[in-house]
Amino acid sequence: MAEQPSVVAAEQKVRWTIEADYLQACNCDYGCPCEFEAPPTRGACEGMGAWRIARGQYGDVKLDGVGFGFAARWPAAIHKGNGTLHLFIDEKATPSQRDAIVQIASGQAGGIPFEILAATITTLGGPYFVPFQFSVNGKRGTARLGDAVAIETESIRNPVTGEEESIRIEHETGFIFKSGLCVSSKTGRVASGELSYSWPGKAGFVAKIRYGN
Repeated sequence: MAEQPSVVAAEQKVRWTIEADYLQACNCDYGCPCEFEAPPTRGACEGMGAWRIARGQYGDVKLDGVGFGFAARWPAAIHKGNGTLHLFIDEKATPSQRDAIVQIASGQAGGIPFEILAATITTLGGPYFVPFQFSVNGKRGTARLGDAVAIETESIRNPVTGEEESIRIEHETGFIFKSGLCVSSKTGRVASGELSYSWPGKAGFVAKIRYGN
């Protein structure tokens, strides 16, 4: 008789949930074709993102206030894999919070989006524990992950009048965010080992997310 797949491992996963503010910047043109199931603007995908948890739980570990983020590069569309990703965690996180974020962000704890993203990564760097700064005010956001990652977002401006645009994407099947403000990355810079790039004035997003397993 064929062996039946075990569900024990899934049942033993620690339950987790987070609600957070999220900033994202990448090398694509405004709006990012990846959000519309199209190839990245420049063929490869170079991007970064950061979360600041408002409310979160990993088993008995509270994650409120913890920040973490990433820098990554995929040689083609993300779903084609072979990506390189560096994980950064706020150095102020406690040892138990650090372990929780590693389990969640690496996909080991299961749950979307990290379980999906982990399947596209060939090379994982870190975790790096760094000073973490994060602020959001409407379309304007700032994140600093040590000296390795810098994100600043601002409104996209009308090229004729210079006025601020107000653009929102509703992506019901999106797995990183389902609703977000489309913004410009005033700064989108990474300097972390083999990951080194800067993409000012490209696609950015500001969103509130809720994840879990």
